[in-house]
Amino acid sequence: MKSWTKPKKRSSLTEINHSLEVPHRGPAFRKFLAFVGPGYLVAVGYMDPGNWATDIAGGSRFGYSLLSVILFSNLMAVLLQSLSSKLGIVTGHDLAQACRSQYSKPVAIGLWILCELAIAACDLAEVVGSAIALKLLFGLPLLYGVLITALDVLLILLLQHQGFRAIETLVIVLVATIGACFAVDLWLAKPHMQSVLSGFIPTPDLVADHEKLYIAIAILGATVMPHNLYLHSSIVQTRRYENSDQGKREAIRFSAWDSAIALTLALFINAAILIVSAATFHQAGMTEVADISDAYDLLTPLVGTALASILFGVALLASGQNSTLTGTLAGQIVMEGFLDIKLPPWLRRLVTRLIAVIPAVIVTMVAGEQGTEKLLILSQVILSLQLPFAVIPLVQFTGNKKIMGTFANPPWMAILAWCASAVIVVLNAFLIYQTFAG
Repeated sequence: MKSWTKPKKRSSLTEINHSLEVPHRGPAFRKFLAFVGPGYLVAVGYMDPGNWATDIAGGSRFGYSLLSVILFSNLMAVLLQSLSSKLGIVTGHDLAQACRSQYSKPVAIGLWILCELAIAACDLAEVVGSAIALKLLFGLPLLYGVLITALDVLLILLLQHQGFRAIETLVIVLVATIGACFAVDLWLAKPHMQSVLSGFIPTPDLVADHEKLYIAIAILGATVMPHNLYLHSSIVQTRRYENSDQGKREAIRFSAWDSAIALTLALFINAAILIVSAATFHQAGMTEVADISDAYDLLTPLVGTALASILFGVALLASGQNSTLTGTLAGQIVMEGFLDIKLPPWLRRLVTRLIAVIPAVIVTMVAGEQGTEKLLILSQVILSLQLPFAVIPLVQFTGNKKIMGTFANPPWMAILAWCASAVIVVLNAFLIYQTFAG
């Protein structure tokens, strides 16, 4: 690595950087409320349609046993997202900008290309998920649904003029909608609670069974998403906190609470999807249900009411739209940070949106509806394979005293962060070995 020099450039998302006031006085709870928002934009990525595909497949095939993977992935997400927000608050620059400043140009360009591939894979799941929801609820052809979801860039432009709080409010409302829908579906599915609780305890066959490992790593890739690390390090800077050690410490603490609470809600939703799948499909002996459309069609006869399928579809649509909104912002941050391209906001968002949407349109046209749904799980595995290239720089930067000063990771946090990185790398390497060896 090069010696750290603060990037001489404007902050990402310049038009909204430090745009939200944080009260300097008053009770701590009031200050905390000022920081509520970015965590939910990040949490959206942990409950996107890619998660649905992997959770449905895992629940129908293996029952409740993969709940332990969801829990473990969520704990890693809480740790890594807290490091991401800390990097942005302390340095005033996001992870992409830090990579551009810290690494040589070829390395930085390589990381940018890998991140763009990850965003394209992620957006494939998000766009296709929204299109599937529109098809299930309104009978709209899948390709038309994909094209409609591409128009979310216009929604971002409209909301951005109302301030960043408008985007955050919309996201929080949609997250609450997803949570409410699955709370009802859980009640209708009537899962066996003892089996649910035992599913949170890991078993050795998670590694020994290649098919289970494949789904487990897909869940890991769908939960800890690489572009979310870039996103969080940028949007946390929308708060106008005091530029002092005390102000930064407060901002780090409140941002960590914001993301921890939001990710706990994401844990509930992810677990609920898998539990509903296990309690209905696996319980009925339907162990091959992996397509979202099949899950929608089968819920009504298994649960005994059409309400279950309708709520499932509504939650899927809310999830897909939420994810495409935040995915577009992440794409903009990544392009700005790595390439330092100065383009008008509308053009930046249009370019980043097209980079993500075009592959989804091509796959939908070539693979058809059934093939497209099967690619959802593969897209999450691709995300997981790219994850080390975002996690390792993040852990490296936040543990470097030359970059972070007194805010560098303490030994216990550094050990946890490097252990999480090692787990991600080892699991991915093992998956690749098993895939090509067997």
